[in-house]
Amino acid sequence: MVGPGGGVPLENANPLIYRRSGERPVTAREEDDELPDSIDDREIFDLIRSINDPEHPLTLEELNVVEQVRVKVNDAESTVAVEFTPTIPHCSMATLIGLSIKVKLIRSLPERFKMDVHITPGTHASEHAVNKQLADKERVAAALENSHLLEVVNQCLSARS
Repeated sequence: MVGPGGGVPLENANPLIYRRSGERPVTAREEDDELPDSIDDREIFDLIRSINDPEHPLTLEELNVVEQVRVKVNDAESTVAVEFTPTIPHCSMATLIGLSIKVKLIRSLPERFKMDVHITPGTHASEHAVNKQLADKERVAAALENSHLLEVVNQCLSARS
């Protein structure tokens, strides 16, 4: 099977596809504009679950790359931690996937939040190197100055029709 760029074979041509979790019901408390609305794990998961995989016409949730149990939010301390699990241990798209998650969070959350996006421990051969890149604000900023890379990230973040 050939990847979306044409000519390059897919690393994981037949990934397992998982069932999407249902939509979260909105509570009366969330609808009340008078009450403070804190950000929780499910809200962050809802932001990232529909990010498109760079190689497959599937979302990160459908590939089980992101799961709600791997999202941790502390609204009081303004921290968000997201662990993601590449579909294969040598996935060359891991950095791009992490960057897409990070960009989605940067674009969606108030500036007060500190974000930690990293690979689930033990699930990728280059886990340390990828995590180091994703944790480095200057490297992330430099990556987003690359117009081709930014275009690919934006494709991952765009809604599929």
